[in-house]
Amino acid sequence: MSALTSESRLVDSFETRIAGIDSVDLDKLHALSMSVAWPHRREDWQFLREFGQGIAAIDEIGRILGSAMWFPYDDRFATIGMVITSPRLQANGAGQWLMRHALDQVAGRNLGLNSTRAARRLYLSLDFVSEAPVYQCQGEATLPPDVELSDGAVVRPLDAGDLGPIADLDRVAFGTDRRLLLARLIASSKGVVLVRGGRIEAFSLCRRFGRGHVVGPVVASSDADAIAVIHPHAVEHAGAFLRLDTREKGGIFGDFLSRCGLAIYDMVTTMSLGEPWLPNPGHQAEHQPKTYALVSQALG
Repeated sequence: MSALTSESRLVDSFETRIAGIDSVDLDKLHALSMSVAWPHRREDWQFLREFGQGIAAIDEIGRILGSAMWFPYDDRFATIGMVITSPRLQANGAGQWLMRHALDQVAGRNLGLNSTRAARRLYLSLDFVSEAPVYQCQGEATLPPDVELSDGAVVRPLDAGDLGPIADLDRVAFGTDRRLLLARLIASSKGVVLVRGGRIEAFSLCRRFGRGHVVGPVVASSDADAIAVIHPHAVEHAGAFLRLDTREKGGIFGDFLSRCGLAIYDMVTTMSLGEPWLPNPGHQAEHQPKTYALVSQALG
């Protein structure tokens, strides 16, 4: 990783510099995300800063004009997220300036991100390649119909001893070991696992985020198993705001989300730089675990 440079840029007659995101007041970061109508709370920013690294663009009178974060999972792969540029920064073409600083910090890794419509042109200019849509499903949750488990499956709450098995499932689905992230998430989430034949075959986590709660990650080998581990969260939060980000659309899984009141609110695009991020569906083994819901758009 290269050190942050002291290079600055003139924006609207104000000198703007790059600073480490840890040095920025949380209230100012929260104000930045609110300025682009992102739902992140101060607590959500703090979680991301504790797990990842990042930079911010700050002008000479202390205003935060932009941010970018990266989350290295190992020496080969990282996700990019929380790339926010204020309208003033965008108008001066400084979004690419900010991103290039971020990319310098993760040079040599394959990268993945989830791009808003507004940022897609920026990422294409940096040679990112589009891979798949992500559907942001959210709304006031409604009480879902009962689900019937098959093949002797049992759904139970996740406990601390389940970290190893769920990390193994997630590694197959995500492609990279996220044990450290999962351990952090478990500490602030309610989890559900599906057990069949004494073996955990699916899991979900649900935590406070933004306007209410978010379900993710969800890893399972079938739509039915994914539904089974999401169902308890939908029941618990019926009548309250709930969100789930997924690359799955339609079929019984999509129908279940609709029955839970989680309509498609927005869509972003998964993109990669370097090797492809997502597995080729045609090359996936039958009954192989896959990601049904993201942790978040920043963390994948």
